[in-house]
Amino acid sequence: MKKWFAIALACLMCVLSACTPANNNSSQTDASKTESKADSKADESSKAVESSAEESSAPEVVVMTYAEYMAAADDTPVVVEAYVQGKQSWWENKATVYAADKDGGYLFYNMACTEEEFGKLTEGVKIRVTGFRATWSGEPEVAEGTFEFVEGGDTYVAEPVDVTEDWRNSDALFTRVNQKVLYKGLTVIPSNDDGAAFLYNYDGSGSRGSDLYFNVAIENASYSFTVESYLCGPDSEVYQAVENLKVGDVIDAVGFMYWYEGMNPHITSVEVVGSAAMSAEEYNAADTDTQVIIDTYVQAKQSWWENKVTLYTQNEEGAFFIYNCACSEEDYEKLTEGTKIRVYGYKSEWSGEVEIVDPKFVFLEGEPYVAEPVDVTEFLGTEELIDYMNMKVTFGHMKVETCAEGSDAAFMYNYDGSGSRGNDLYFRVSDAEGNIYSFTVESYLCGEDTEVYQAVEALEVGSYIDLDGFLYWYEGPNPHITSIAPFAGDDGPAI
Repeated sequence: MKKWFAIALACLMCVLSACTPANNNSSQTDASKTESKADSKADESSKAVESSAEESSAPEVVVMTYAEYMAAADDTPVVVEAYVQGKQSWWENKATVYAADKDGGYLFYNMACTEEEFGKLTEGVKIRVTGFRATWSGEPEVAEGTFEFVEGGDTYVAEPVDVTEDWRNSDALFTRVNQKVLYKGLTVIPSNDDGAAFLYNYDGSGSRGSDLYFNVAIENASYSFTVESYLCGPDSEVYQAVENLKVGDVIDAVGFMYWYEGMNPHITSVEVVGSAAMSAEEYNAADTDTQVIIDTYVQAKQSWWENKVTLYTQNEEGAFFIYNCACSEEDYEKLTEGTKIRVYGYKSEWSGEVEIVDPKFVFLEGEPYVAEPVDVTEFLGTEELIDYMNMKVTFGHMKVETCAEGSDAAFMYNYDGSGSRGNDLYFRVSDAEGNIYSFTVESYLCGEDTEVYQAVEALEVGSYIDLDGFLYWYEGPNPHITSIAPFAGDDGPAI
């Protein structure tokens, strides 16, 4: 029995001895796993705390309002969001962009931009720009900027703001700086002393493809406008529209209110809405030495010399004498009878003759107009005759008198007979009441090879004639005769 018990106890000890190490290993593994999980959670907690700390320390991007942007000092960092309204050409990974929000306008100058991004900067697209506030010659802008597209942003295209009434209020105009603005009823005036309607470059030193400069006036105030070639190049509608402008055109213009030592709009659209040409009534009422513009038709021209020409012109309302008008030889050949032109210069008076001096002209499209002579015979010797000054007129049944008291000749060269063939011709005629008048064939207008010059040279005292000409005025009526024919009536002798 003891032996059996001893044997049984020995077996039990062996079993216990074999099982004990396995139980110890299991306990260690579980503890290790527990420690590992605890460490992992601790790491995650630590990382979360670090991440949270990093997020809380990152500066929050604050987008400025337009008012805050405009109030910012130069060289301070700015962040704005706005919508593209116009963009200039891209080069060297930079672009200049006009933009706007509902409160104002922005100019983003030389903003970093890839060529691919530039293509996406379409009108109305919303972008966020980070850069520095700057001012250059009065122009506020964002310089050294970078941008990003605002994902999911709406689009916005600003309507032009009419600033026409603010012409004389520089402060009011500046509140619209860089905005899209509208100017209405502007008159195109000469851009230089040669009368050009526009210039390539501000001083005329450029060529096609350069910036275009042109001058406009409203209410006697004048301003210079620009078509910025990087913004609107020579293939754009506005560039070509300005190239076709004529002095005296009345236009509406849209553009961005750029500021360069004052208002210097960058124009993006021009529409001709009318003409500033005066009516004959307005012209006649104008004071001497004031600027005038008329649309009229060539009726006759004097010889060209030194790039100048003197013209008789007329429209359906009245007549205008254009004295020493700037004119190339090529243009002189185009000034045929009936051609429509616009003339601008200054109203003047010389010895009673009303004329336009320092004039320039441009050709206008339109049907030609040749005036019919007005018979003013009955007005000779009356005050009413002056109402027909410079018109194409006719005198009927006039009797040829001697050219001067004590002379038997029907004409003379020069007013005092001191000239020779080729000079002006002077001759006298009388009306039915015997009143005598002096008429002239102006040699620059009708030279010695013309029919009228030779007809006067063939006049005989006592003959009766009909005459056409222009009612020039020199200390009284001094008609410049262009045509002579035998009297066509039934009574009285002819030539």
